[in-house]
Amino acid sequence: MTADERAETARNNFLQGYNCSQSVVLAFPDVLEQAGLDPSVAARLASPFGGGMGRMREVCGAVSGMLMVLGLAQGYDEAKAFAAKKELYQKVQTLCKRYGDENGSIVCRELLGLGKGPDAPTPQRRTDSYYRKRPCPELCACAARILAEHLDED
Repeated sequence: MTADERAETARNNFLQGYNCSQSVVLAFPDVLEQAGLDPSVAARLASPFGGGMGRMREVCGAVSGMLMVLGLAQGYDEAKAFAAKKELYQKVQTLCKRYGDENGSIVCRELLGLGKGPDAPTPQRRTDSYYRKRPCPELCACAARILAEHLDED
């Protein structure tokens, strides 16, 4: 898949009802498959990260999803892998900086123009007016595109 196709898949995933984190994770089925991770398991794993971690409005769920896939594709699994950890953290910081530069922040509440603190844990119904006032589909597309371009470069 091209970066644009992954971006469109992430956007469509959100519009179908997946949360922001799930939307990005599920835009990378090939990475999930290579890691031996079933898409339904990946969707469950990403599910708490929507709304900036359970609607606490912290780190954007699209960013969390982007980093989950990065970990599957280029992460490490040894406790003392210092060099690999350093290399991965550099990639995390680079991807997050790019996302923040393009969107103004990586923090959900800032991206949505909300006040401090968490929202109620009850998700809002996905209606036409919900989608009109939320940048989330485009944020999901952005995160998927940034990650896809990074993976294509490596």
